[in-house]
Amino acid sequence: MKTTLILTMALATIQLAGCATTTNSSVSGVQRKQFLMLSEQQVESMSAESYVATLKEAKDKKKLNTDSKELTRVRTISNRLIAQAGIFRTDSNTWKWEVNVEESDQVNAYCMPGGKIMVYTGLIDKLKATDDELAAVIGHEIAHALREHGRERMSIAAVQNGLLTGLGIFAATSKNSNTAAMGVGAAAMGANLFFSLPNGREQEREADRIGLELAARAGYNPNAAVSLWQKMSAQNDGAPPEFLSTHPSNENRITDLKALIPSVMPLYQQAKTTSK
Repeated sequence: MKTTLILTMALATIQLAGCATTTNSSVSGVQRKQFLMLSEQQVESMSAESYVATLKEAKDKKKLNTDSKELTRVRTISNRLIAQAGIFRTDSNTWKWEVNVEESDQVNAYCMPGGKIMVYTGLIDKLKATDDELAAVIGHEIAHALREHGRERMSIAAVQNGLLTGLGIFAATSKNSNTAAMGVGAAAMGANLFFSLPNGREQEREADRIGLELAARAGYNPNAAVSLWQKMSAQNDGAPPEFLSTHPSNENRITDLKALIPSVMPLYQQAKTTSK
């Protein structure tokens, strides 16, 4: 009886969750409806805790923000992109955005739910990335956060794991929780789910499209997205770098970007004119 009640409550939660798109319609044309069983607040809470733990670990290893010039460069690019995020969703203007750089050989970057950005120095150093190319990567990652792909992945995983995993997350992140252990568990769970659940191809396509538009609106040349992904694919003698380990890159990705560039180019030209 107790198990039946739990499952009934879980099914009711799913029905109430519904499906909706998380971003406004724009030039990039992303309007897909998403399955979002977990609440935005719960996922952002887990992500914030996980990000704090990540920063502490990097700081303890003396790997956090070690080059002030590099940090300033990454934050300048990121802030220009963040300034355009409100076009896709106005509530992002109230997010507690953070941008940091970790010294690492990884060719990687990410933006966690709620706007927690990390860029690894390997991305900058190994690719010899230009500002426009860095904007393409960071814009792509910000797009994942705007579209709440992490929350979407966690919601789907909760259902696939028999619903009880989702209920466990609800319990661990509930405001009614009064134990520190649950808070630590939620942070660990958030990190595990965020980094272990790969984005799907459609999520990648959406991040490419919104990221390209973000970069263009921020005054970064959208053509750099093509050269960026070409550099990514060329890493490690043709083997995909870690950034692409769960982000399958193929000719279709570059073809799609090239097809969208003419649509966002006027936004880039307008941004360049306005900044003069």
